[in-house]
Amino acid sequence: MAKHATGKNSYAISDRSGFRYRYQDMRREWTGALVGKDEFEPKHPQLGPFKEVSDAESLFNPRPDRVEPQTVFVGGASFPQGLRDTKGVASTGIVTVVTA
Repeated sequence: MAKHATGKNSYAISDRSGFRYRYQDMRREWTGALVGKDEFEPKHPQLGPFKEVSDAESLFNPRPDRVEPQTVFVGGASFPQGLRDTKGVASTGIVTVVTA
């Protein structure tokens, strides 16, 4: 069974600069390059795997829109003519009563 050398007397060439370093002082970068201890650069955090960020796309318990009635009955026995069907035509804050 073959064993690897310990590297205490061996040298290696840096992939970045081409300088000779002791083999035990070499570092392997995230790019796979074998560089000297003083040339080593760690991976920048912006290059790392990103967390998956997702926005909520729907409500948990949605309800349908409420449909407001178009015809509003106004009046009653207190009107002189008695109960009459009326239509309400409205804008913000103002209600106009139209009798037929």
